[in-house]
This record gives sequence, structure tokens and C-alpha cells, in this order.
Amino acid sequence: MTITALNAGIRLALDTTREHKMRSFLTILGVIIGTGAVIGVGSIIAGLDGAITGLMRSMGPNTVIITKTTAMGQATREERKRKPLSYEDARAIAERCPSIEHVSAYLFPTQGLHRARYQGNDVYGVQLGGTEEAYAAGGTTMKVGRFFTDEESRHHSPVVVVGEAIQKQLLPNQDAVDKWIEVDGHSLQVVGVMDRPGTMLPGQDDLRVLLPYGTMQKMFPAARENMLLAIAYPGLVPQAEDEARAVLRLNRRVGYSAPDNFSMATADQLVEQFHSITAMVALVMVILSSIGLLVGGIGVMNIMLVSVTERTREIGIRKAVGARKSDIIVQFLTEAVVLTALGGLIGLMIGWMISRAANLIFPALPTSVPVWAAASGVLVSVGVGLFFGIWPAGRAARLDPVEALRYE
Repeated sequence: MTITALNAGIRLALDTTREHKMRSFLTILGVIIGTGAVIGVGSIIAGLDGAITGLMRSMGPNTVIITKTTAMGQATREERKRKPLSYEDARAIAERCPSIEHVSAYLFPTQGLHRARYQGNDVYGVQLGGTEEAYAAGGTTMKVGRFFTDEESRHHSPVVVVGEAIQKQLLPNQDAVDKWIEVDGHSLQVVGVMDRPGTMLPGQDDLRVLLPYGTMQKMFPAARENMLLAIAYPGLVPQAEDEARAVLRLNRRVGYSAPDNFSMATADQLVEQFHSITAMVALVMVILSSIGLLVGGIGVMNIMLVSVTERTREIGIRKAVGARKSDIIVQFLTEAVVLTALGGLIGLMIGWMISRAANLIFPALPTSVPVWAAASGVLVSVGVGLFFGIWPAGRAARLDPVEALRYE
């Protein structure tokens, strides 16, 4: 088929689409939905993947996170029954692991809704935790003031450092340092305001309220759940993991052949775990969007069969003046492809609009339409047109010219 004939076929397909706008739109609606879903959700997943990858790696390449349960995913029944990590575990690691530069325990409060208050301003759902001076070595920087010291922890000093969002909501346009705020009914003096860390999800407010470990224990004597943050010397992360594992197994009396009753992960390992989760989400997205494409393809096949019936006499005339079967097949396949390609382009625009809307709602989420998603969306829509247009095109090509000319 020549370029001229192909152009004529495309013009004819566009003319047919303009003549039957509503029918054409309903025909490709499934393709629009399927392509739009691929583009829109793909852009959000790509943005979230990039953000969380940066989030985890910003913890530092030398940081080992030690928890009672797995860092990602739902904890199993066995993990929930494990003995909590303790402050003594952190001290044992600090004393016996030469590859580890800093270790800090992080004590979680007892469950419940925690509140910070200052002169009638309240912030609910604060991220309360008790930790040590070494916590700041993991990359915490101060906007104003300072971080608390281990000396203040040993003396259970009533001091606190807060995140940016806490300072903005409790003390807008004020210097927070040296102000006394109320946290769960306890008066604490603010000694510093932390910069928003890179380890925050896009759109998430920095609602951290960090107390010295000893102060936290005094406020919540029933609190038992700890997380340990170990920072290895550069280049010694594998040795640090081995040393910390050996110390913890000994401290927690784990049998020689028994598995660990704690979890250890580095930033890179957490990234790999997250990638496996996003890969599963992407697979589900592809399956769901393929349903829309299947519906759209069936619609295209149905409307093309109707078109063959409506244009039987035209097909007979074309055959009578010398058109070959291949010419008829290409003509109808071109029309099917033009229809689904239009659906793909409209779906691409809708997907881009979804991406922009997500970016407006969550300004810190770096959503963008990845090239692979845009290209695959359009290519798949074209493939749908080719696949589902084969039968109608073949049926048109097999028509007998004499019978076609007699058709009324």
C-alpha cells in the first residue's frame, strides 16, 4: 500500500469519526479509561517510587535500622510475640561493635493519640519519641537551637526538640527556643527546632516531638518498644551488621540454629523491599487497565463490523474497480487503528491531568508522566486496534463484489 493510499485511508477514518462523534467516543471509551489509568497511576507510582527511594537513601548509606519486626510489610504473629528491643541492647552494640560509630535507641510511646499544646494552640497526632544525642548523627540538622544531650537524658531533663510543622502550628511567627509547651500533660522546654528531614514522605508534615530517652521513660514508664539506629563507619556496613547481629543474638539468648528474633535493614535493602511492593502494584494496575482495553477492543470490533455492514455496497464498488483484498484489509485496519490511537491520545491527556491533579493536591510528590508509560499507552492502544480490527477487515475483504453491489 502506498503512502498516498494510507493517507487517504486515515482521512477517511477521521471523516467517519467526525460523522459519528458520539458512537466513536463510546466505542473507544474503554481504551481511553485503560490508557488514562496506565498513564495516571504510572506517573504517581513513578513519583512515589523516586520520592521514597530518596527518602530511604537519605537515611545515610551507613545506617543500619534494627527493629523487632520486619521494616516493611505486615508483621507476622511470630514477630508480634517477639521480645522488644531494649536500651541495654543499644548499649551492648555501642560497647562491643568496633565497626559502629554511633548507636541510638528510639523509644516509642504507649499507643494513643498524642498532643502538643501551647497557649490554646493544639496539634494532635504528634510523632512522639524518646532518643539519644547520637540520633542527630544520622543527618538531623537544626533550624534553630540545639539537640538535647545525653547528660540531659541521664537527668531526665524536661526538654524537647520539635519538627518544623510543630513550631509553625504551635508558635507561628515566634521564636520557639526556650518556650515551654505541654506534651500529653507534661511541661517541656523547647531547646531546638529541627529542619524537615529528607526522610519524610512527600506532603507529610514534620510532626516530630523528640525527648531525651530518660525523660521519655519517666513520662511513659510502661513504654517498651524500641528501634535501634546504628551508624557504621564508612565502608564497614557489612561488618557492622555482622557484629550487631552477633551481639543481639547473644543478648537476646537466641539459640545457635534458631533464626534471628529481630530485623536488620540498610537503606538499600529497604529500597529493594519497596521496589518489590511497587512492582506488585504496577502489575495489578496493568491487569486492571487491560480490562478497560479489552472492553474498548471489543467495542472497536463491534463498531467495525457494523461499519462493514453499512458500507457493503461501497466495498463492492471498490472491488469492482480493481481494489484487492489487501487494500480492503488495510483500509479497515487503518480505521480501527485511527480510532484506538485517538483513544490512546485522549487517555494520555487524561493521565497527564491525573498526574497534575495529584501534584496539586500533594505538592511535594514529584509526579511526572514517564516516557515509558506514555509510549506504552499509545502503542498498546494501537495494538488493540490492529488486533480487534483483523476480523472485521477480513470479513470486508471476503465479500463477493457481485453480492456486495446488490446489497441494499
